[in-house]
Amino acid sequence: MKLRHKLSLAGALCALLLPVTTAQADTVSPKTYNVWQWNVAGDSIHDGRTDTGMVDAAVGSIVYRGADFAALNELCENQYDALVAKLRIENWPQNADNFARFEPSRQGGNKAICKNGAYGNAIFSKRPLGPADRIALPDDGTAEKRNMLCAGLLDGSGTRFCTTHITKELAFSTAQLDAVHTQLEAHSGESVLIASDFNAQPDYGRLNTFYAASANTPNNPNNAGEYRELDDNDEGQCLGYGEWTVEGSGSNTPPCGPNAKIDLIFVRESALAGPYSADSLGISAGCTYVPGGLCSDHRILTGTVTVK
Repeated sequence: MKLRHKLSLAGALCALLLPVTTAQADTVSPKTYNVWQWNVAGDSIHDGRTDTGMVDAAVGSIVYRGADFAALNELCENQYDALVAKLRIENWPQNADNFARFEPSRQGGNKAICKNGAYGNAIFSKRPLGPADRIALPDDGTAEKRNMLCAGLLDGSGTRFCTTHITKELAFSTAQLDAVHTQLEAHSGESVLIASDFNAQPDYGRLNTFYAASANTPNNPNNAGEYRELDDNDEGQCLGYGEWTVEGSGSNTPPCGPNAKIDLIFVRESALAGPYSADSLGISAGCTYVPGGLCSDHRILTGTVTVK
């Protein structure tokens, strides 16, 4: 009797424990994501318009590339609304009412910016998003109030997606990067992806706290951080640095050519669970409103990564 009682109790315990164990296994199984980022120059090139071809180019690329996440910088709010509408038409999001977030760095009310509308950063996700974190970055004294925008998935995967747009003002760039790094580290137990215009090249000293030492190469030395950039391991495209995303180089000549890489997709090295890669894509020339037809002064950056 006592033995039968013990066996019954053990069986009951197993029945209780098995579903939990299965759920935990599902939660921690590796996930592969396609990440997409573009600084669209929504005001400076497109004058706040939605009919220039840029919105269509962005939607077409997001869908064609099978993006799971997309980040856009220098986006006018009306362009964001148009992107939301067109991505719904394409049936891209799993939940048409919960897949996008926008955070202004300049509020509306200025006729010279975005046709009197707001201007800032946006993130999009194929899977439903949780509440957004909207973090103000150190003020650089300009009219644009820089921010960091993040949201986690609701699927229990522990995945969080972020974007930001760091200032060009050198006196404030490091402070903003430090603030972004602090926010990323606050979620170091999750799989955090950030895709952004960092306005800094990979070999700049102020990114040494981002790049892990394992990313050190002659093209990008002296790193001591915790992150890998999805284009830092391509031996055919400037190993450790990656493929350029903007024409020109500012005051710092890139190690592998005349054009600079300032658009980056970072993931914490400890979150990696498989291979990763990235490419920058040629700029679409189909924007008829724009002189020369180029849709931006930045290339689209797209990457694939498997995370824990």
